[in-house]
This record gives sequence, structure tokens and C-alpha cells, in this order.
Amino acid sequence: MKSFKATDIGRRRQLNEDYIFSSDSCVGRLDNLYLLADGMGGHAGGQIASKYAVEDFVGFIASSEEANPIAALNEAVSFVNSQIKNSSAHTMYEGMGTTLVGAVVSGNNLYVVNVGDSRLYLMSGALHQITKDHSWVQEMMDLGKLEKDSDIYQENKNVITRAIGVFDNVSADLFEVELKAGDTFLLCSDGLTNLVSDADIERVLSSSLSLEEKCKLLIDIGLEAGGKDNISVILVDPEIGEVRTC
Repeated sequence: MKSFKATDIGRRRQLNEDYIFSSDSCVGRLDNLYLLADGMGGHAGGQIASKYAVEDFVGFIASSEEANPIAALNEAVSFVNSQIKNSSAHTMYEGMGTTLVGAVVSGNNLYVVNVGDSRLYLMSGALHQITKDHSWVQEMMDLGKLEKDSDIYQENKNVITRAIGVFDNVSADLFEVELKAGDTFLLCSDGLTNLVSDADIERVLSSSLSLEEKCKLLIDIGLEAGGKDNISVILVDPEIGEVRTC
């Protein structure tokens, strides 16, 4: 496994409400773990929510005996949702929440968990968006009531319909994808995807640059496009074919 992660506050924000974690080696019974959270909430609540979500998630996985990636990821989401919801109740941070996208590679399979509109893309010959945004605009597009990049889309694309820590219970989307030799995958916050097109992301990921260079270039493109939000990326080369065990 090889990975590189990077985050940037952007050009208009006072705080970085994104929080990222990557481990190419074992965490608990899982062979590896990659997490990205994008917080929301006033009084620095978003910064706290994303940090706590990722750290509590890692702590839960590290102490869990669950070796099945899908079960472990799902259980961890429920745990961190309860932790944030309970810790923020009746405080100045009440109502804070965060998106969360996470990934684990086991054998030749990629396991993904997602709540909110942070994304995971698979680069496998071409770019494929694996996660599906939990957002108002995505729901309207699914119903055929909204066109992507319309004025209404642009005005409401930051309205998410599902987040960690907001309600007593949260439902995560879970995905299992078979990987092939040469595949890479990208976790990113909407600070990237709101400003950088899928075509530009694909162009960068398909280049011969190193993982570090690709991550830095993606952030630079986002900054050049305005840098309206925090921008975070984790790029992973699972090196399919190598043997890894915990």
C-alpha cells in the first residue's frame, strides 16, 4: 500500500474544518484505513466534529475484534455518530456535524463507507465516482427535477441531507468494489469537487506524476479556481498483487 494525504485551508476560510487520516498498515483487525471528514456547525463546531469523528472512528476500529471490513466500518459510523451527538447536546456546539468517507482495502477488494457529500473516486482506466452524495441537489437530480450545474444546483449544492452527529441515528452507504492492477482511489472533500471538474480530476490521476505530486496538483487547481472552501485529498495506490496480513 502507498498513499499520500494533504489538506489546505483554502483562500476564504478562517478555520480548516476538514480532518484526514491514513494508515497503509493495520488498524485493529483491518489491513489499512483511510478517512476524511468535512465538518459543519457554528462556533468552530465543524472543526471539532470532523476531528472527533475521525479520531473516535480510528479508536473504535483499533480496539474492535471485527475483521469483516463492511461490518467494522458500519459499526464505527454508528459509534462516532452517538459520540458526537451526545457530546454536543446542550452545549454551544449543539447541532454540529460532519461528513465522513472511509475506505479499507482487503485482498483485491475496496470497501467504502460514506455519509454526506465527501466523495471517493476510483481511477481504473477512467474515473468512476463510487460514493453518491447525500445532498438536496443529488436527490432532486435523482427525481429528474434538477439539472446539474443549473443556477438552482449551484445555489444549493452545499445543502446535505445526511451527516454524522446531527441525529440520534444515521444510515451510512456501504460499497464493495473489486480492484485491478494499476487502480488507485481518491477520497476528497467538496472543497475540491465543487471547483474542480471530474475531467480535471481524471486528467491528474491518469498522469505519470507521483501520488504526492498528484495530491498537490489537485489542491493547486482548486485554489486557482477560487479556493472557496477547505480542500482535502487522500490518494491511495493499493498495489494490487502484494500480500498483506494483519
